[in-house]
Amino acid sequence: MVQQITKDIQVSVHTSFQGKSFKDNELVNIFSYTVTIENKGEETVKLTDRFWSIYDALNGVEIVSGEGVVGQTPVIKPKDVYTYKSGCFLTAEIGAMKGFYTMINLDTFNQFKVYIPNFQLTNPILSN
Repeated sequence: MVQQITKDIQVSVHTSFQGKSFKDNELVNIFSYTVTIENKGEETVKLTDRFWSIYDALNGVEIVSGEGVVGQTPVIKPKDVYTYKSGCFLTAEIGAMKGFYTMINLDTFNQFKVYIPNFQLTNPILSN
């Protein structure tokens, strides 16, 4: 697991290799990741957007951005935790992801970025 704190918001990521499958007639590696966002501050925040940079060792970098996460724009009160699970497909057995969330402080209405730490996506067979 990797973690990073930006402006009192802690982002933790845990990854898992889910196996291989075919997508669009191509063999791909399936990875899941669980993100936990903890508000360690004293003000309520709302996650409005996400930006991901996904590195695939065989296909370079793919950029993914958009509103919210998994169809939600969660409000996270002080000391609360929000967790979601998602995933990605890579051609390679190794890759990485990093990015940031755009959040708004609902007490001051200031917008800010919360950085998502760089995390590895690796088929565990490569470790043996």
